[in-house]
Amino acid sequence: MESLERELERARDVPVSELADAIEAIGFECTRCGGCCTAVETDDADVVAEPHTATVFPDEVRRLQSAAADAGEEPYDWRDVARPMPYGLDDTDGELEGETFEWALGTDSCGDCTFYAESDDGTGACTVHEDRPLVCRTYPFSLALAGTAEPMGEAVDGEGLVRAHECEGLGRDIAREDAEELAAALKRRTIRDIEEAIGVRDNYEPTDVGGVVVHDSEGQKRPDGKPISNGRDPGRR
Repeated sequence: MESLERELERARDVPVSELADAIEAIGFECTRCGGCCTAVETDDADVVAEPHTATVFPDEVRRLQSAAADAGEEPYDWRDVARPMPYGLDDTDGELEGETFEWALGTDSCGDCTFYAESDDGTGACTVHEDRPLVCRTYPFSLALAGTAEPMGEAVDGEGLVRAHECEGLGRDIAREDAEELAAALKRRTIRDIEEAIGVRDNYEPTDVGGVVVHDSEGQKRPDGKPISNGRDPGRR
């Protein structure tokens, strides 16, 4: 597997026009079905649905927090926007414990994205559409570079470096202008993904605290987004 730095170089060198060609060849139009914003049904008889899980970067959390304030609304708390990525955490009697990496968009009691709304005609809508994270702007596409795992599960289609993931909007005609806009966002997201991974690696420190610890590119944090200094929770003695 090549280094993250090399992968970052490759991502920066990919021509947007090449990605747009691939997206145009695959085809896509959002049908507002809500499938990428809602809980996922499972084959497990004991689990009705898995909560919606989409990666959100720390700066994107802050942008979503400030978006509410800019609109004259009550600012979002960090927990309103993001939750610790569930992978690696243990649930003991309803209490989460352990260390995890990165953040996922917050979910409601049904497991749907906090910012998802459904209109009377059944079509989905994003209540923070203008400020939505890059992962939302680029679904159902990902960029497959050497050493890069599929960030959204197994691909169902592909063209060149672009991979397409399950979505009912695939295969529909897309205007060149829209393909180029989507391609540019996909390149930005891929670069941010790798930069974040490098930041997590470089800023990782073992912790000596209980509860949940989230490691992101800015260091170690509590689920409310507050930093943990020198591996110890400043709020504990």
